[in-house]
Parts: sequence; structure tokens; C-alpha cells
Amino acid sequence: MSFSKKTYIKRSSYLQKALPFLDKNLIKVFTGQRRTGKSYMMLQVMDEVLKINPVAQIIFIDKELMEFDFIKSANDLMNYLNQTIDEGKQTYVFIDEVQEIEEFEKVLRSLLNEGRADIWCAGSNAEILTGELADRLSGRYIEIRIHSLSYLEFLEFHSLANDNTSLHLYLKFGGLPNLKSLPLEDDVVFDYLKSINATVLLKDVIKRHQIRNVAMLENLIRFMVDNTGSLFSAASISKFLKSQGQKISASIISNYISYILDSYYLIKVPRSDLQGKRIFEINEKYFFEDLGLRNAWTGFQPMHINKLIENVVLKHLVFQEFKITVGSVGDKEIDFVAEKSGIKIYVQCAYLITNEKTQEREFGNLLSINDNHRKIVVSMDEMAGGNIEGIEHLHLKDFLSTSF
Repeated sequence: MSFSKKTYIKRSSYLQKALPFLDKNLIKVFTGQRRTGKSYMMLQVMDEVLKINPVAQIIFIDKELMEFDFIKSANDLMNYLNQTIDEGKQTYVFIDEVQEIEEFEKVLRSLLNEGRADIWCAGSNAEILTGELADRLSGRYIEIRIHSLSYLEFLEFHSLANDNTSLHLYLKFGGLPNLKSLPLEDDVVFDYLKSINATVLLKDVIKRHQIRNVAMLENLIRFMVDNTGSLFSAASISKFLKSQGQKISASIISNYISYILDSYYLIKVPRSDLQGKRIFEINEKYFFEDLGLRNAWTGFQPMHINKLIENVVLKHLVFQEFKITVGSVGDKEIDFVAEKSGIKIYVQCAYLITNEKTQEREFGNLLSINDNHRKIVVSMDEMAGGNIEGIEHLHLKDFLSTSF
């Protein structure tokens, strides 16, 4: 029997990252947007612990459960652990949504210094890795970022074949793991996703940052939905909203964007000059952690297929831990420049390569780069395959099935 008494599908790629740090004198921190599966990752680690040591003591504090509502501060947490830890056993402490406990980092530091337990925690806000925890535990914690399901995980969770029908479902509904328990029907799924949107915004943005202008926040996210993958700045958003009768300063918009980014709801991709090898300080692209949550704002809109393709390609590269920028070569733009461990990949995204002009734009931009790194055009052309002058042409579902 597993510790959680629940059935789940193992997310092996994350377990492979996490388990080498078991029993190491480090605080292990799962981070990511709410409902991406951080809690289940901790349950999977607990089950692995009990396989190794069946008599280990496991303490699991889930701040989303009422039974732990009394733990609000560092003192509450320490008192509970002092009463619960059996000093005669090897102890593992797991805390879910740890950011809900005021000054939690003091307790984690104390446990780490005293060696009383192996510490694992999860949080849905980037602030948990700033401030005192980061300052005082520099080099003594490891972050493991959890994302919504990759395309191949989506197929596994829903027992689907790798075909265009499944790809369409992924582009429409996204990859939140709990969709597995729901029928993949528009009304059901989007009602669920709207509730998750409300939860993320309320708990991790509005309440945390005491935002009063909720309507402005929602309008900003809708702007992000309409402009997914477009280059813009806080100043350009301010000008647009002013044209719509909403006078909001660029500085306030910049703050709101940072709050949304801290909740892991959006992913920011800066621009880089491939010739000068520098990062531009203004105008970046924003994408959504989960496409289903994006689509829940407006409903699935097939006319946005280019935006969806670009977002899902970005997510596949992020899932594989690439550092990503939008590339600039003179007046040409490269959708993604992905780098990690000496690997560099250039990727262009398109819906269909229907004519010479589109082919010249997508392949020509990559041909303007004079190096020998891998270059790929991703589209939904059924005849995608092969290459043009060394540039690969992959169907989207094949790209999303490739490990780089």
C-alpha cells in the first residue's frame, strides 16, 4: 500500500531529479503553479522512502487541508514538529504550500542545522526562494520545478495514442494532471479550469499582494491571452489600455506582471541579439504555464492556433530545462533559441507552410544564422519531415515527442 493510499501515475523524470537528494543535508523544494502536481510528487517520494526504510517516520503537513489550519507561524510549526518527531526514528518532513506558514524558513533552517529530519517542501509562489531562506541557506537547498504535463505525459495520463486528435485535445485542454479524473469535454473541463484560474489569482496574486483593482488584473491577463507570443513591454500595455479607456501606469502594470510571474502562471522569455550576444532589456514575450488555463479565459479559439503552437513548443523546451530566449538577427526574429549544457537549438514555429513566402520566412530566418547548431521548423503540415538545406521540418506532435 502506498503512503498516500491513492493511485497515481509516476512522473519518472521528476523522480529521477529528486531521489538523488534523498537523505542529503539539503532542503528539497518543489516549486510550480498550483495544481501542476507538486503534492503528488511529494507522495511519490514518500512511497520511495518507505520502500527503502519501511519503519521511517514520515510527517506530512498539507496546508490546503483544514486539519493543519492551526499551523500559521514558525512557532506553530516548530511546536507541532517537536510534539510529533520521534527522535528514535529516521524522520522525513514534507510540507505542502509551505509559503502559507509565516517565517517558515526559520524552522527549516533549525531542522537542517540540527539534522533532525530530511526536509521536503512545496510552494506555489517564487517568493519562497527569496528573502531569508535564500540568503541564509545559500547552497543548502535544491529547487525542483514541477510543470503541467508534457505532451507525452498527457498521452500517458489519458491513455491516448500519439495522433492529431490527441494533439488537438492537448492544445485545447492543456496538461493539468487532475484532468485525468474528468471527461475531456469542453463544458466540464473549462468549468474546472476556470475554478483553478480563480484559485491561483486569489491565493497567489490578489491576497498575497493585496491587489484592489482585480478588474485591471483580469484585463491584463486577457491582454496576455490575446498577445501570447507577441513582443511587448509594460509601457506598450499601458498605452493600449489607455486607448481602451483605462489609465494605468506602466510601473503598476510591471508590478502586476511580476506578481503573476511569481505565481508561476506565466513564463517570460527575453530577447537576445545573436550577433552581439546580449540580452535586450525591453520587449519580451510571455507564455502560459498551462494552455488549458489560458484557453479558459476566452474559450478555445482555432484562429489562435499559431499562438498555441508557439506556447506548446516553448513549454516542451522548458520541460527539458533549456534556457530560452527570442533571437534577433538584424531585422529577422528567431522564435526560440534554446541552450543547455553545450547544446543549442534554434526553433521556428508555424501553423502550415502553405506557400513559398511562408517557407522563405520560416526557413530563411534560420538560414541567416551562420553556425552548425541544430535548426528546426515546427508546423502541423502532414507532410512535414526531411530538411531544407540542413534545416529540419518536424510535425508538432513529433517535436513534442522528441527528447533533446
